[in-house]
Amino acid sequence: MSNNEKTTTPSNPFDIFVIGARKGFQIAVNNLMPNVLMAYVVAEILNIIGAMEFVGRLFGPLMGIFGLPGEAVTVLLTAWLSSSAGTGIAVSLLNKGILNSTHATILIPAIFLMGAQLQYMGRLLGVADVPKKYWPLLMVASILNSCIAMIIMRLFA
Repeated sequence: MSNNEKTTTPSNPFDIFVIGARKGFQIAVNNLMPNVLMAYVVAEILNIIGAMEFVGRLFGPLMGIFGLPGEAVTVLLTAWLSSSAGTGIAVSLLNKGILNSTHATILIPAIFLMGAQLQYMGRLLGVADVPKKYWPLLMVASILNSCIAMIIMRLFA
């Protein structure tokens, strides 16, 4: 590698901060915002076609265990795909009055304990060469942890 091809790492803390801020902005714009926007759109479509009300009735008894309305299952299902999408659905349901601050308090740990499992199966478990026979156990463990967290949060919320 010649001297012209070498890249140097800036040593000035201001430059390091600016580079990190630019990278963070790019991640937010290119990765997080599309997921949150998609979640808002999905939530709105479910409301328009009446599916959210159906989901609420269907999952009401199950989600009642955690002190949540049935519609909260949509937060957990989308969080399983993407943490930012789960957060987007939660905010959408908060804005519509379906969830309140206590519900959000119960849901937040679950979003992050089981968040984005589908995305990370290949990205992390595959790269780490975890045998595929253990993948379902790892997924169930995260979901179980989320359920335990919601029960604990219900007690303290």
